[in-house]
Amino acid sequence: MPTGDSAGVPAPDAPPSQGGARLAGDQPVGGPEEASLPAGDEKRRAVRQMFDTIAGRYDVLNRVNSLGMDRYWRRRCVNALDLPAGSLVLDVACGTGDLCDELVRRHIQPVGLDLSSGMLAEARRRRAGGNGERPASSGAAPLVLGDALAAPFRPASFDGAVSAFALRNVVDLGELFKELARLVRPAGRISLLDLGEPEGRLLRFGHGLWTKHAVPLVGSLFSDGDAYRYLPKSLAYLPAPERVVGLLEEAGWKAVERLLLAGGTSQVYVATRAGRPRA
Repeated sequence: MPTGDSAGVPAPDAPPSQGGARLAGDQPVGGPEEASLPAGDEKRRAVRQMFDTIAGRYDVLNRVNSLGMDRYWRRRCVNALDLPAGSLVLDVACGTGDLCDELVRRHIQPVGLDLSSGMLAEARRRRAGGNGERPASSGAAPLVLGDALAAPFRPASFDGAVSAFALRNVVDLGELFKELARLVRPAGRISLLDLGEPEGRLLRFGHGLWTKHAVPLVGSLFSDGDAYRYLPKSLAYLPAPERVVGLLEEAGWKAVERLLLAGGTSQVYVATRAGRPRA
C-alpha cells in the first residue's frame, strides 16, 4: 500500500490489472545507444533508483539545464489544463512538488503521486524549510508514494491530471493514458508536459549539443553523472507525436492537442476525457 500524506486524498481502490502487455513507450526508439536503454520492470527499478539519488539537486539542476524555462513551462501546462478554481487534480510523478505549487497558486487542489520516495522526501523537506518559494497552502497538498500505472485511487476521483517531464519515465505510455482515463471523471482534463525535439534545423542542432553534452557535464559536476547521461537519452522513449495522440484517443481521450513551447524544445499534450460531465 502506498504511503504518504493522506489527508484529503480520494479513497483508495484496488489498482487495475496491468496484464503485462507492452505498448508504445515501453521500448526506446532510435539508434544503438538508445536501444541499450532499460525497459519493463528494469526501467521501473532504474527510474526509481535514479530519482532517489538525484532528488537533493534535482530542482537546482532543472533550472540550470532548462536555462530557467522550466517554471514558465509548468505555468503553461497548468494554463492548458483549463479547469476552474477548486478542482481536484492529480499530479503524476510530482517529484519535489513544483507543479503542485503552481496548481495551488491557481486555487486548484493538487494530490501528488510519485514512484520515488527520495523525491517525495525532498518535497517535504522543502515545505518544512520555508524558503519563500512555496505557496502558503502548498503544505496541505497530499503526497502519495505509488506507481502511476496502478494508482491507489477510485475511478473518476479527479477533475483532471497533470504531469511534468514524466512521459519518458513510465514503463508504458498506453497504460498510463488508460489509467488516467480511469482516474479522471468524464469531461475532465489532462495536461502532460515533457521535453521535445525542436522542429527548426538550427534550434534542433543547438538543442542537441546542449542536451547531449552540457546537461551530462553539469550533472556530473553537481549531482550524479550517470543519471544526467540517461536523461537526454530518455527522449528516445517518446514515440512520434501522431502515435502519442493515437494512444490518447485509444485510451478514451478526445480533443487531443499538442502545444509546442520554445520552438518545440518542450511540448504539452492536452485532452478531454470522453463522456458527459457529472450533473
